[in-house]
Amino acid sequence: MINQNLQAIKQRFGIIGNSPKLNQALEIALQVAPTDLTVLLLGESGTGKEIFAQVIHYNSARKHGPYIAVNCGAIPEGTIDSELFGHEKGAFTGAHDSRKGYFEVANKGSIFLDEVAELPLSTQVRLLRVLETGEFIRVGSSKVMKTDVRIIAATNVDLLQAIQKGNFREDLYYRISTVPIHIPPLRERGEDIYLLFMKFAADFAEKYQMPPVRLDGSAKEILLTYRWPGNVRQLKNVVEQISIIEKTRVITADILKKYLPDYDKPRLPVPVNTQQNDVNQLIASEREILYKLLFDMRNDINELKKAVAYLMSKDRGENPEPYDMTFSTDEPVITHIKKPEPHQPPAINEKVVEPVEVEENLSLAEHEKELIIKALEKHGGKRKPAAKELGISERTLYRKIKEYNINL
Repeated sequence: MINQNLQAIKQRFGIIGNSPKLNQALEIALQVAPTDLTVLLLGESGTGKEIFAQVIHYNSARKHGPYIAVNCGAIPEGTIDSELFGHEKGAFTGAHDSRKGYFEVANKGSIFLDEVAELPLSTQVRLLRVLETGEFIRVGSSKVMKTDVRIIAATNVDLLQAIQKGNFREDLYYRISTVPIHIPPLRERGEDIYLLFMKFAADFAEKYQMPPVRLDGSAKEILLTYRWPGNVRQLKNVVEQISIIEKTRVITADILKKYLPDYDKPRLPVPVNTQQNDVNQLIASEREILYKLLFDMRNDINELKKAVAYLMSKDRGENPEPYDMTFSTDEPVITHIKKPEPHQPPAINEKVVEPVEVEENLSLAEHEKELIIKALEKHGGKRKPAAKELGISERTLYRKIKEYNINL
């Protein structure tokens, strides 16, 4: 029954596309609509979360009641409690009359709380009480009031990370996410992108009384491979700009790229916490250079052991094989050592070489400084190739140069 209704729902709410992920999200929305369960819509900005909220409301038993959409991020922190829960006359400066809040006005209906992660913590406490008991108190009042409202929330923020940072209440998260619905980004909807382009092109052609634009093969390929970080909202804006600005009605790849300024930039995910990523990168760089130093020290010690073993064998009158040894620092310690000619007796006054105890410098800082100096000398003082050879970032290398006061 739900699958048969999908097409009618799409036509009614202007939803374009047939991708499996989009259909799955719509099916869940239609399944949960007749209930009073709280729904959390998850998706990037511009994916159409408010349309899904309308689908849920107008397919529920509350469809004849009020539907109010509230952008929580657009209301100042100092007035949001008044907007949501109302206030009494004289509750604050400028409160000349009593005022009903959205929860009071939307009684027997639905409230769509967009960008719910932007709510202040104090407002989150009030919202939690409404969800648990249906009760709220106007600002400046002590009278408890009741409301029967279904809440549909939406966010493009990772609420679990917000909880870890102390910006969102964990108990509220579990109350509003009774039924989470993931709305797919535009880049995951395949040919839906082209269908939307044609729909918007036709709409703007009718609006501005001009022929619709269309794409050639190369432009369509770019359209389908671009990431669309602004999703459907960005696509609509691009189509409108092209429809108005371009004189030609056949859009080529070069024309389309002009309206996608970041198309040729590296398509890497944007870190959520840049500062934390910098710290992690610094720790990783430090770890890499430490491992390199320890590895080189181990090699040096092994080579010293071999050298001492060779000298001790000579001292015992044995005839070891010639040995060619080089430290990892590329400084020759012992070059090719020739063994005596066969049957050649040692000289009478030959001085016996005693094993020499080598004092190894185990300072990590000194090894690190020495490696940095050698890398810089090798590359003529150029930091970028030196940092690459050391396996660290150029920024870390620059900091180390200042720390060790290295002047080349």
